Amino acid sequence: MPKGYWIARIDVADLDQYKQYVAANAKPLAAFGGRFLVRAGAFEAPEGSNRSRNVVIEFPSYQAAQDCYRSQAYQAAIQIRQPVSSSDLVIVEGYDGPQPE
Repeated sequence: MPKGYWIARIDVADLDQYKQYVAANAKPLAAFGGRFLVRAGAFEAPEGSNRSRNVVIEFPSYQAAQDCYRSQAYQAAIQIRQPVSSSDLVIVEGYDGPQPE
């Protein structure tokens, strides 16, 4: 079963309030097996638009990624984040097929 991923790009207007969101999202992410692969850090955007923060979270399955987002605990965390940030988020299924040689 392929893993699931959240890919998010975020601009934060109030870092202190955003830290409250980070604290609030820890429990639901852990409950659904979420693991940060990318959490801000240096980046280059050679094509397209960008935001100031990039995040990639891996889940054990696509279903777990969807369930975490829809969970009551994560929806409560969103209410903390939305007034102080702008974001783009996609939930995607991982790929387990052949790779280029």
